[in-house]
Parts: sequence; C-alpha cells; structure tokens
Amino acid sequence: MRIGMLTREWPPDIYGGAGVHVEHLAAELRRKITVDVHCFGEPRTDAVAHAVPAALLGANQAIQTLGVDLEMVDATAGVDLLHSHSWYANLAGHIGGLMHGVPHVLTAHSLEPLRPWKEEQLGGGYRVSSWIERTAYEGAARIIAVSHGMRADVLAAYPSVDPDRVSVVHNGIDTSVYRPDPDTDFVAGLGIDMTRPYVLFVGRITRQKGIVHLINAARRFDDGVQLVLCASSPDTKEIGEETSAAVDQLRAERGDDSVVWVKEQVPRPQLITLFSHALAFVCPSIYEPLGIVNLEAMACETAVVASAVGGIPEVVVDGVTGLLVPYDSTEPRAFEHAFADAVNVIAADPARARVMGAAGRARAVSDFGWDAIADQTIAVYDAALRS
Repeated sequence: MRIGMLTREWPPDIYGGAGVHVEHLAAELRRKITVDVHCFGEPRTDAVAHAVPAALLGANQAIQTLGVDLEMVDATAGVDLLHSHSWYANLAGHIGGLMHGVPHVLTAHSLEPLRPWKEEQLGGGYRVSSWIERTAYEGAARIIAVSHGMRADVLAAYPSVDPDRVSVVHNGIDTSVYRPDPDTDFVAGLGIDMTRPYVLFVGRITRQKGIVHLINAARRFDDGVQLVLCASSPDTKEIGEETSAAVDQLRAERGDDSVVWVKEQVPRPQLITLFSHALAFVCPSIYEPLGIVNLEAMACETAVVASAVGGIPEVVVDGVTGLLVPYDSTEPRAFEHAFADAVNVIAADPARARVMGAAGRARAVSDFGWDAIADQTIAVYDAALRS
C-alpha cells in the first residue's frame, strides 16, 4: 500500500497539533506501509515540499494554498490513497482523488464553521477555506475524527456526511520522547523563579487557545504562582496587541515577575523541561478537537488544568489527571474566575498535583501510543480502498 500524505506542516515547520500528529503518524506508518509525504514550504530530505507558485506570492493566504494544493495533485500520481490534514491540504486530497481515481481520506483536526475568528486572519479567504473544507468532507471516502467530540462536530457541521464514513482515531504521543526531564538549566535561564510554582501555557496566539482568558484569570492566582507563556505567532496584529496589553496589565497588578513570556517557538527538548517542572499545564481553549499539547504535558508527569471543551475531556480525566473547567461563551468572566480557582486548588496541594501528574503519564502510555493509532489508521485506509 502506497499512501500520499498531504500536510501543510512538516519538520522543521511545526506550529500546531496537526503538524505534531502528522509527523509522528507518518513515522509510525512508515514502519508498516509506504508513505510519501507532501508538505508546504522549502525542500526537505524526507518529504516532497511544494512552494507557493511565484505568481501567487502576493495573494491572499487561501489563494496561495490553492496554488500549492494543485502542485500536490500533479505530484501524487501513482499512489493508492491520499490522506490530507486540515483545510490547507484538503483540496489537494479531493482533487487528487478525482484526478487519480483513488480514495481520499482526511483527518479532522478542526472545523472552519467552528472557528469564525479565522476571518480576522484570512478575510475573504475564510469563505474560501470554508468552501474547501465542506467540499472535501462531503466528497471524502472516509473521515478520521481525532475525538468523539470532533466526530459529533463533523456530523453537525456537515449533515450530508454519512456517519458510517466517520471513524474516531485519537491523536497520540511518543512517551519515549515526552517524559520527565530533571534538568532545570533552561527553565532557570528564562528568569523563572524556581523557588516558586509556575503554571505553563504553550500555544499560538489565537482566539481558539483562549490566551487572553488565561491572562485575565492569572490576576486571581494565589500569591507566588507564576504564569509562563510560551506564546507566539499571533493570528493578527490586533490579537497580538491585545495579548501584549493584557500581559502589561497583569504585570502592573501583580508585579513584573508574575509572568514570563517566551515569544519565540521553544525547541522540543527545552519545552519538555518546561513541562516537567511546571506545577500544572494550563489549557484555556475555547475550541479544541483534542488538544495534543495536553498529552505532551501528561507524558511529562504534569497535572493539567483545562477547559472542558471538544475532545479535551477524552484526554484529561477530571480529578484524576487534572481539573476541567466548564466554558460558556456567554459568561467569559465566570470562566476566568473558575479557571483561576482550579489553578489555586492545584497550587494549594502540590502533592495532589504530583499524583495527578503520575496518573497522566500512565494514561498517556497506556491509551495513546502511536503504534496502535497507526494500526487504526491503516484499518480506515483498508475500508476506504474496499468501498
């Protein structure tokens, strides 16, 4: 079996959970079947990279994506099946399936109808991305949802999709890579006070990740609790400025040492040390199909405080591996206060946080290994090829 894996992200250009998923899934699949990876960007040694066509370099991001997708279609003749990830590559899978007469399988990492804030970033391109996604989902031979919550969202957003074509295969985690690291040099080098507890956020600066809600919540953290933000790549200039203003206000109220903001993407080894020494990982997302970063934290034996949205409750077990906070878009202040309360519960009982962290790693190891996820993915491929 020869698969064409279609993705925007591929190392070293990984900026989100979908990219992490593709990197590890492809590595495990390559132990079992032939996988040709096609990605966006500069040339790679382990994938076929496709640059934006020169004539489209000044175009809207969605139009640039169309150009890359068509390059992918032309380059994938000869595969038995195409597997695309996110709207960025969905059209390459859809048109490639039609052109080459092969099944198209897609993995649902997020849904455009549930991310209306993307219009701030893409402008009219958001309507293009929404059309791409709908067309691909309605035409796909099989859809893989990364959580049961995501499967329900797919069927609600696209009611013409046959439920029998939508399977759940969770995201995974490499627990041989993500594991506790005792080294503290990098953590201390960031200016984090190692005599005080800190909670850690890792993610892009986007509405989806709820970062401004977290910063507002931090104004109510118990004295001594530091907030460490590994937050970069704002979707828009406006949300970048809004986040910066919120951090400034937090520092004015609680002191300059109340928050440490790392504005560049942190390499994986250093990120693991940050996970390992945090009191808790915090995930205030307002929309999250699964939240692979929570698995990364759990694998490093770190308790998680997260919003109870999307697929997060399928990863974080409330009261066992962390604490979940209900989210209501009509009551943002109530969410922020409840999130702060949950962090303070953990801060008041660090022994409980350690027990939660150990339970989280055990769950990551037992339930989210990539080998089993690759086998489940191949089963979906087999079903698509038979249909």
